[in-house]
Amino acid sequence: MTVKLYQFCISHYSEKARWALDYKGVNYKPINLLPGQHARTITQMTRADSSVPVLDHDGQIVQGSAQIVDYLDRVFPDNPLTPEDPVLREQALEWEKKLDEQAGPAIRTWVYHYFLQRPKVVIPLLAAGTPFYNRILLSLAFSRVDEIMRKWMKINQKTADAAQQTLEQLVTELTDIYRQRSYLVGDRFSRADLAAAALLAPLFQPPQYPVPWPKPARIPKPVKSWLEDWRPKLEPIEALYQKHR
Repeated sequence: MTVKLYQFCISHYSEKARWALDYKGVNYKPINLLPGQHARTITQMTRADSSVPVLDHDGQIVQGSAQIVDYLDRVFPDNPLTPEDPVLREQALEWEKKLDEQAGPAIRTWVYHYFLQRPKVVIPLLAAGTPFYNRILLSLAFSRVDEIMRKWMKINQKTADAAQQTLEQLVTELTDIYRQRSYLVGDRFSRADLAAAALLAPLFQPPQYPVPWPKPARIPKPVKSWLEDWRPKLEPIEALYQKHR
C-alpha cells in the first residue's frame, strides 16, 4: 500500500489532511510542492483544478481536505472522524463546511495581505519542505508571485479587513462553545474539531506544523498586535490541537 499526500507545508487545508492521516495511524509520504510550480503536477493527476491537498492511495486520487476525510473514514475506518449518529454526522459536516468556507479563506486572505509585504519572512513559509533553491527562485520572481497571489485570492486591504472580522466572529463563537463543552459535536473528537483546530492553527503557530514560523519580531505589526490581543480567545482551540494532534 502506498499513500502519498501532495501538499504545501504552509497550507492549513493540508494540515487538516495530514492530521486526519496521523489521527488514523495511516503511514504516508508527503510530497511537498512549491506554490505556482505545483499546478502542472496536480492538474495532471486530477484532470481538474490545481488545489491541494491531494491524496494518492495506490492510484486512487482524492482532492480536497473534506473529501480526503470522507475517503479515509471509508477505507481506514479505525478512529473515525465522522460520527455514526445521523444527527451528529450532519452537525459535524455542517461545521466542517462552514469552517472550510469561512475560516480557511479568511486566514489566508488576512495573513497573506500583510506577510506578502515582507518577502524575506513569507518566502521561507511558501518554500517550506522543498529544495533550498526554491527560496532563491521565489526571491527573484517575488514581485510576480505577489501579483499572482493577490489576484488569484482577491487579496487587498478591503478584503483583509473583512477577513479579520470573519476571523473574530468565528474565534469568538468557537471559544464560547469550547469553554462550555469539550467538542463541537457530541462527546468525542470529530471532523468538526479537526477543521476548527487545523484551519486556525496558523494563528497560534504550533510546533507540530512543518514550517519555520517567524520569530515575533518579524511578524508584521498588524498581525502581531491582533495575535497578542486575541491570544486568550485562541487558547481553547490551541488546547484542543495539542490534545489531539
